[in-house]
Amino acid sequence: MTPVVNITSATQVGSFSLRLLFDDGTERVVDFESFLRRSRHPDIRAYLQPDKFGSFRLEHGDLVWGDWDLCFPISDLRRGAVDHRTHVATAD
Repeated sequence: MTPVVNITSATQVGSFSLRLLFDDGTERVVDFESFLRRSRHPDIRAYLQPDKFGSFRLEHGDLVWGDWDLCFPISDLRRGAVDHRTHVATAD
């Protein structure tokens, strides 16, 4: 069984970067700018406004913005990368 990992601290260290501390001792700086700029959804792109991006909070060990407008899998944050992935099924 995989242990549950939570974020214990989040500090903004750049325009769109956060330093995240996890309860397993891991520390990562995650840059969200590419994710935000690549999004086509206006509700996500709205977080390119510095004040709106800076309104993040920790809730139950998760990093969230707004009314859960933005949230990311802990595993991606712990890896230090968030991105838009395209999954394409291939036939064998």
